[in-house]
Amino acid sequence: MGSTFALAGGVAQLFPASVNFRVRASLWTLAIGAVVLSIVAVASSRSDWSTGQGRATAQPVQFSHAHHVGGVGIDCRYCHRSVDTEAFAGMPSTQTCMHCHSQLWTEAAMLAPVRQSWANGRPLRWRRVHDLPDFAYFDHGAHVQAEVACSTCHGEVERMALTVQAAPLTMRWCVDCHADLPARYGLPAQLSCSTCHR
Repeated sequence: MGSTFALAGGVAQLFPASVNFRVRASLWTLAIGAVVLSIVAVASSRSDWSTGQGRATAQPVQFSHAHHVGGVGIDCRYCHRSVDTEAFAGMPSTQTCMHCHSQLWTEAAMLAPVRQSWANGRPLRWRRVHDLPDFAYFDHGAHVQAEVACSTCHGEVERMALTVQAAPLTMRWCVDCHADLPARYGLPAQLSCSTCHR
């Protein structure tokens, strides 16, 4: 009869009994694998690798907040001019940089991109360090007017030689802060989805 086996009552068995064990083992392996894969996916989505927390972003100029803010004492609003009133804090223009660097460190090699930008009239292409997804709306002006300190989200930039993303910027992190508004700032909690998703 080839690969079939006779059973009591004359019905032929198509597969050997060991196949039942193999099928059960395969199903359990798939189930356990799916659980492990889910755990790994959730853990990696909350990891620094995924959120970008602690990561420095390459910039056209090696700008040091530790020097400019911590050492010299330049206020955030000098470079990020629209932070008080608009959603986007703004990036420093070449003119802002040249206000000082037309007189200080005029031949420094690291400032060559600033001088080239000034000479050819093309703006520097700063890269955002704290960059939320397009589906999340964040208004710097509203946060500054509510007296939320810059360091709440950006960390102690006055100590950063290279600016890194200080917070995970995950939805959970933002929601936790919004839920804590009454305790921290004496403001009503803002937990409506439309606050950030418009």
